[in-house]
Amino acid sequence: MEEHKLHEDLEDFSEEQLMESFMREVLSEEAVFIIGVLVALALVILTIVFFGNFWGSSKARNAVLLLGLCDSGKTLLFTRLLLGTFVRTQTSITENSTTYKSKDDRGSSWTLIDVPGHESLRVQIVEKYKAVAQAILFVVDSSIFQKEVRDVAEFLYSILTDNIVAKNAPTLVVACNKQDISMAKSAKLIQQQLEKELNTLRLTRSAALSSQDGAVGGSVYLGKKGKDFEFSQLPNRVEFIECSALGSKGEDGDADIHTLENCLTKI
Repeated sequence: MEEHKLHEDLEDFSEEQLMESFMREVLSEEAVFIIGVLVALALVILTIVFFGNFWGSSKARNAVLLLGLCDSGKTLLFTRLLLGTFVRTQTSITENSTTYKSKDDRGSSWTLIDVPGHESLRVQIVEKYKAVAQAILFVVDSSIFQKEVRDVAEFLYSILTDNIVAKNAPTLVVACNKQDISMAKSAKLIQQQLEKELNTLRLTRSAALSSQDGAVGGSVYLGKKGKDFEFSQLPNRVEFIECSALGSKGEDGDADIHTLENCLTKI
């Protein structure tokens, strides 16, 4: 009786149903296989894109921007770093650029770009090179810093709040130049004064920033909200150093830039 019932059940299960069941299993296995292949391909593509962007950005960002106000000694510092000797310079009206090799065993090299200090010239040049800056060498005239602190802070503020600069976080070296002059301010004092002035600038300009994303018109908020500004709040590695492009012995002597050269080896 049971065998007869089983035989009837098998007859009820038609060949079409068997075929449909078989096809469903095949299609299910094919779908799993195809999905697996697509996931693997997606991972390969994402890996290639990630490392391509990483290596590409590392290679592209191979410039050191030499910035500062007019007459801060940038161009003389530029020639001292390259040639090691004194060269009489004039106010730059366009950028100067050349390959600079670090003074260490690695022998790393960068494109050193001397940007004119005049505001009407520097803005477009900074805009041109800011995305490829691996480091920013900001030169300050230590001998007249008290007179120029506002202008120095405004220039530095425009650089540090730029969204591209903030995203890339290039190394920032503030070179307190002209230390051979007796009235020159120390690097520590210049850092403290700049922090105070930048904090004041931030307060006066913060109204222009968005309360949601912190960025409007290509600018970002400087430092940490709710705290007085300090350079330690920046994502960049920041160093303040003292130097003299002229040197204590004048045109015939060597420049006092050893500390600066050591900083450049760390980039």
